[in-house]
Amino acid sequence: MTDGPDKSAEEKTHLAQREGGTQDASLDAVLSETADTREVIGERRGMFGASDGGDTSGYGGLRRTVTLPGATPPPYGGWMDEVAGALAKATGENGLESAVEKVVVHRGEITFFIAREHLAAVARILRDQDDLRFEFCAGVSGVHYPGDTGRELHAVYHLLSMTHNRRIRLEVTCPDADPHIPSVVATYPTNDWHERETFDFFGIVFDGHPALTRIEMPDDWPGHPQRKDYPLGGIPVEYKGGTIPPPDQRRSYS
Repeated sequence: MTDGPDKSAEEKTHLAQREGGTQDASLDAVLSETADTREVIGERRGMFGASDGGDTSGYGGLRRTVTLPGATPPPYGGWMDEVAGALAKATGENGLESAVEKVVVHRGEITFFIAREHLAAVARILRDQDDLRFEFCAGVSGVHYPGDTGRELHAVYHLLSMTHNRRIRLEVTCPDADPHIPSVVATYPTNDWHERETFDFFGIVFDGHPALTRIEMPDDWPGHPQRKDYPLGGIPVEYKGGTIPPPDQRRSYS
């Protein structure tokens, strides 16, 4: 397989990984920079997370470093630079210079990390600005990173510009001790049920939502089932006295 001049960086990376090394110094530098900017937030142990014992899955010995992509320096490439520039200009003109905390380009997709206090204003700019025009928000989903101290809860928004045929993500963080993020339902009404679901499963409180109630779990259900510190079983349920034991009590392979 030849390494022609028209080969993409991704193809070069795959080839380098197969052959046990990188193809040139520039690619070495790119891969090294990517690795150096990752944020290490913890270690995943076994199948079920941080458990030190009782993992009957057969994967109890696995160890994996949990990392998040670090900030990406500009230029980002193509239309991504146009969007980043237009957003920076608009936030500056509206006194929101600190709204964008960082920009991450990872796997060919761009994510803008937005300070939660500026989320509602940034959402309106992204929707209404002529050179942005992200008219549609496909929803919000939650992520829980227990090791990301002070930023344990993340809310991720997927935006589409039908005018310019572009897709971006917004990511907003908040601490577990203060799980509040402004609602964007006034700008993107499609987020109504998605914010309720994220509240239900992750406990993120979307301030200003018109009717923030649980959407799938019973109203009196304790806890938020998709957080990583939520117990995997052993939760008493009301259906004919049924229970699900914790993973380390379900069966033994010894």
